[in-house]
Amino acid sequence: MNQSKLETISNLFEGKEIRSIWDKEKEDYYFSVVDVIGVLTDNEYNKARNYWKWLKGKLNDEGSQLVRITNQQKIKAKDGKYYKTDTLDTKGILRLIESIPSPKAEVFCTK
Repeated sequence: MNQSKLETISNLFEGKEIRSIWDKEKEDYYFSVVDVIGVLTDNEYNKARNYWKWLKGKLNDEGSQLVRITNQQKIKAKDGKYYKTDTLDTKGILRLIESIPSPKAEVFCTK
């Protein structure tokens, strides 16, 4: 993915930030996996990151393609620096949401 084609944006869900990147070339968003997990599980960043590590292992064991389609993008963190972050496109993030038991999943998909 060509970084010059990307524009970083932020979305808010119930007052929580979900970092995302718009790929102008592909005309699709790439969302931070950990941010989405944090919103769905009501966990802060470190707990959401640990949940993602656990979920990645579980999905790999089940043979899910979801982990393989995860991309690492440099996304701006709260400290203002850019760090590589696991991201999924819109289709992938919707598949991730289906993997997480949360009453917020339906609300998230309609935003």
